[in-house]
Amino acid sequence: MNFVKTIIILLLFPVLLSAQESKLAQQYFMSGEYEKAATLYEKLYNRGNNNDFYFNRYIDCLIALEEFKKCESILKQKLKKNPQEVQLYVTYGNLFEKQFKDAEAKEQYKNAIKKMPPDRYIITQLANAFTGLTKHDLAIETYEKGAKLLNNPTIFSYNLGDMYRRKGDSEKMIEHYLNSLSANPGRLNSMKTIFHRYLNEMDYEELQIQLYSRVQEEPNVTQYPELLSWVFIQKKDYKNALRQARALDRQLDENGGRVFRLGGIAANDKDYDAAIEAYDYIVSEKGLTSSFYIEAQRESLSCKRKKIVEGYDYKIEDLRELETQYETFLDEFGKNKTTASIIAQLADLEAFYLNDLDKAIVLLNEVISYPGLNKKEQANSKLRLADFYLMQGEIWESTLLYSQVDKAFKDDILGHEARLRNAKLSYYAGDFQWAQAQFDVLKASTSKLISNDALDLSIFILDNMGLDTSMTALKLYAEADLLVFQNRIDESFLKLDTLKENFPGHTLEDDILYLKSKIYLKRNEYEKSAEMLQNIINNFADGIRADNALYELAQLYENQLNDLEKAKNLYEKIFIEFSGSTFAVDARKRFRILRGDKMQ
Repeated sequence: MNFVKTIIILLLFPVLLSAQESKLAQQYFMSGEYEKAATLYEKLYNRGNNNDFYFNRYIDCLIALEEFKKCESILKQKLKKNPQEVQLYVTYGNLFEKQFKDAEAKEQYKNAIKKMPPDRYIITQLANAFTGLTKHDLAIETYEKGAKLLNNPTIFSYNLGDMYRRKGDSEKMIEHYLNSLSANPGRLNSMKTIFHRYLNEMDYEELQIQLYSRVQEEPNVTQYPELLSWVFIQKKDYKNALRQARALDRQLDENGGRVFRLGGIAANDKDYDAAIEAYDYIVSEKGLTSSFYIEAQRESLSCKRKKIVEGYDYKIEDLRELETQYETFLDEFGKNKTTASIIAQLADLEAFYLNDLDKAIVLLNEVISYPGLNKKEQANSKLRLADFYLMQGEIWESTLLYSQVDKAFKDDILGHEARLRNAKLSYYAGDFQWAQAQFDVLKASTSKLISNDALDLSIFILDNMGLDTSMTALKLYAEADLLVFQNRIDESFLKLDTLKENFPGHTLEDDILYLKSKIYLKRNEYEKSAEMLQNIINNFADGIRADNALYELAQLYENQLNDLEKAKNLYEKIFIEFSGSTFAVDARKRFRILRGDKMQ
């Protein structure tokens, strides 16, 4: 047994010795001790079956030591012995270049390409050698000649795309990457990743032009319209993206899944017209045979609702027409656990916009009673129902439902949301001390939205409670806040005006402006909303609403008022002057995006 161990150790000793010497050589090389490194790399190369890595490192050491004649002699010997290793000519050329012998260097580089055999591995190895010296034009020449030698025009298209990307030639980069996609359709997703990472706005225009041309020339290559649809999505041009998606859906005889997914992307980006068009295409053209039929109906209704109600600027006729569409859907598919989410949406419509709280409450009580209904969907319906009872002034019913959800989902986000709403209920009712205690607990919630809301409300109450012993002003403000929640906008304005008249100079002045900005935003009166926020920034820079006002004004300028320079300046102000704000991280990110930084 000991004899066997001895034999194994003897066999492994050279391997272990080489590994140790390789590590030591690397340390010498990295620390600039080239003479010591050269001695070891030469030994490793001679011992290691002519390992190319050791040879190249040995040559690098000799060049660093400026032992040019010795280096040239070694290269000549190796070329004589291995003429097929054409990448050695690149090393030879680099040796001349280090001596400022540019003509000789150029000759060796040309020799490398001239003597290159029709071997894909050797061609790639040679191109990599040129790339390592950042000689992109020579690498391109290598790949182009290699494609001719192998009689395969697209074999190196991906490599050529990479070379032109490194050169900064977007037009050629796109051309060759698309050639590689034509040769290998499985590269579609990697192409999307590359284009997303490296293309700018102008480059997307070039990609779009080239794709249009290829779609016409090669109508049967489905990757082109699919990539074209993706380009439109990057540009947020969902109408044109949908045109390509529908064409592919018909061409490939699909069931609408591609169009459905695009509808979801458009809806998330609030392009409701494009989303509705996508969903309605599935309903009208695919019909009941599509597995997406019911979902498309449901999402179409949801988008129609959001399109009408999110901007406040709507007519009662629009709401009634939407109500009819919901009821038609429910007549077709019935009221059951499958359609529960649609019934909940209809209930929202009735409660918040058609002012029929009784009907909304009946609908949700019905949903909650469905056997087999998903527990979380039931809990969400209870939260909605509790909100509606609160709007009716039924405080006990409301808090009972919030508490049920809180108890059932104690450590879940749903439970935290129920607790937050219960605390808000107490705030609306004027029980500020209990509400603040709950907000303080919820500041530790794992949900960023819940945590931020709780933090804001806790600070708000603390800032205003106790300054007026009767807390009359704070109660008036909370009542106005509830009226906004109930969508009773005119009454909320009257309440806020009464508060300002009765308590001039009160610390709630910036809060009144802040709530009014929210109301104007809800009504799509963006200029008035911006005016309120600017008033806070100008006159209450030390108040608790200052960073909120800055962030929301920046959002307004970026998304609604289309003044990106103002938005950028406001974002910068937040992370510089309010570095401790909960908005600081996102403000820095938005600033960098608006500045044009590449974001990974």
